[in-house]
Amino acid sequence: MGFRHIFITYLENSSLHGARFTVEKENHFTEKLFWVVCITLAWIASGFLIMSAWDAFQHNAIQFVVETSYRDWDTDFPAIAICESKNMDRVSKVSEQLWGSDHDFTLEEVLSEIAYFRGESYHTVHECYADDEGVDNCLQTNFSYYASLVRSSCKETLDLCWWNDIQFDCCEYFHPMETELGLCYAINSNQVRTPKAPRFPMRSNKYTGPGSIKIQILIEANVYVIGEEDVPNLVTSKSDILAVGPYISYLRKISVRNIENDPLTRSVSVEQRNCRFHDEHSLDVHTHYSYSACSVQCRKDKQLELCDCVSHLMPNTDPRVYCNMSGLICLNENYEELSVVIPKWSKSRKGVICDCMPSCTEIDVSLVHDSRNNIMEHQRPMSLVEIGLINLPTEKYKRNVVRGKLDLVVSFGGSASLFLGCSLLSFVEVVYYFFIRPYGLPADDIDNNTENKSESTGKA
Repeated sequence: MGFRHIFITYLENSSLHGARFTVEKENHFTEKLFWVVCITLAWIASGFLIMSAWDAFQHNAIQFVVETSYRDWDTDFPAIAICESKNMDRVSKVSEQLWGSDHDFTLEEVLSEIAYFRGESYHTVHECYADDEGVDNCLQTNFSYYASLVRSSCKETLDLCWWNDIQFDCCEYFHPMETELGLCYAINSNQVRTPKAPRFPMRSNKYTGPGSIKIQILIEANVYVIGEEDVPNLVTSKSDILAVGPYISYLRKISVRNIENDPLTRSVSVEQRNCRFHDEHSLDVHTHYSYSACSVQCRKDKQLELCDCVSHLMPNTDPRVYCNMSGLICLNENYEELSVVIPKWSKSRKGVICDCMPSCTEIDVSLVHDSRNNIMEHQRPMSLVEIGLINLPTEKYKRNVVRGKLDLVVSFGGSASLFLGCSLLSFVEVVYYFFIRPYGLPADDIDNNTENKSESTGKA
């Protein structure tokens, strides 16, 4: 029993339209050639349609639309993070505890630089480097410990808070968040130390009107308005940072656009939708994915590559890989390269190459208005910060899946059915006739069946 007999038997009995006409003995050669050409063209046309459907599935599976049914929306206020930027009173107090009241004041500059490390450490490197004639008792290692001595607690950072003029306990809802800028305090963020920490219901709708939060801050700090998975970081745009100081009242008005995702979005691959959900990551610096968290991971990896250690403020990091003095010198020497994030195609520039995708749930926060006034009447130094929505959102983005896996199957099946007249079982026939049936019947039976089939067709 040869392959030719098996092949002819398959063509005579195949459910593929037109296949049997190519092998019927009574058909003229021109008839057989005609059907071979037709079947070939049908396969080519079907292949083009299938490839087109596959390409659309890979590159155009997602569609963005703008929704404007705003009357029924509940808008969650963005997360607020407050990061201490400077506190020389705390630095002086800790310096006296460490070195006594009669200490070199250069040590205070060094301690401040360590506590509020921003990637550069000019005084520490030039005053404490062991090979130079530096200041006595200078810090050489264990920088994270000294930073923790200086940074203020929540009670020392925040005083009073209001949501829509209703007062609440600040430190019950502002929770510690580890960042590459040091310890911050954030409300309604998923990146805080305790993920199940209580959240304050900062929600706005047509009944409440645009919401606003007021905070009395007792120290010099930077205030960030971010998404619930975002984190303050070294490359946050300065226009997005509200730097606050004592005896000044700040008012910032913002607008917010949210992104809603079709439930089927998760069934589409990350590359197709070009975004990641909060749990689709391999980050170790933060528990939830966001573009800003990913950029922090990139800097950590680059620091390890260049200096074999990381910044002592790097979040969720084993203290054994924190930099000592030699590592701090290395970070300082590579500051320009470590402080800039560049895309992977821009290799000619200095910076950290970071191939981070946006978050699927990120929000668009736009600054609309900023103002400040003096409040010298307060007896103790503090700042009053009010951040509010300029108005209720009237539109939001929605990510819809327009070509899912089911649509792909339907496209494939429609193309095959239209041009070839086949179904899934038609392809199962190939396996049956070539790999199962030859071993289930004797060779003579197959030959006889083929001859009988040809004779009956001729008589008809």
